[in-house]
Amino acid sequence: MARPRQHAPEALHAQVMAACDAWLQENPVRLLSLRALAREIGCAPSTLLKLYGSFNNLLQYVNIETLDHLRAAVEGMSGDTPKAQLNALATAYWQFAQKDPYRWQLLFDYPLAQEGELDQRQNTAIEGLFTRVEATLKEHQPNLDDLAARRMARTLWGSVHGLVQLGLNERLGYWQGQPLEVGELLDQLLTTILDGLRCEQSEP
Repeated sequence: MARPRQHAPEALHAQVMAACDAWLQENPVRLLSLRALAREIGCAPSTLLKLYGSFNNLLQYVNIETLDHLRAAVEGMSGDTPKAQLNALATAYWQFAQKDPYRWQLLFDYPLAQEGELDQRQNTAIEGLFTRVEATLKEHQPNLDDLAARRMARTLWGSVHGLVQLGLNERLGYWQGQPLEVGELLDQLLTTILDGLRCEQSEP
């Protein structure tokens, strides 16, 4: 991992990331402040500002770690068919959000980096996930061109993300007194999109 701003000591950076990780296991980031974090680590807030430039930049490093964790969570996912592969990826995404809801939410509570190394690293991690979805869609439907696969991958994953977000917030509703299950809805989503994609591409 590249060093933070001004080549600050890696040991201090590791302490900061560990403290943020411990916080996010129990609390949302909106309750964390630079002052509280500095107190937890045992340094002055100005030290962290010198290290990262701003509290927002500090949180971008946390987001990079989150993206790395997410990549590791989905990296080993596989299946015998494209549907099974996508189902495994979507399930891993849902399980990750359930396991680390505050860390996961941080990705969307704060804008990602807009320039520089942080921006490049975040984009690389995000594109890696989309590229995998694109490849799986093209395996399912070989006639799918690159642009269509790129658009469909984002449409599909945006829908997966929406179900995960609603599931975390328990906003998916009920059926006969029982909450609708995210896993079942993800399976239905994938079946509908993949079946529709195959039918669409087979039309004259």
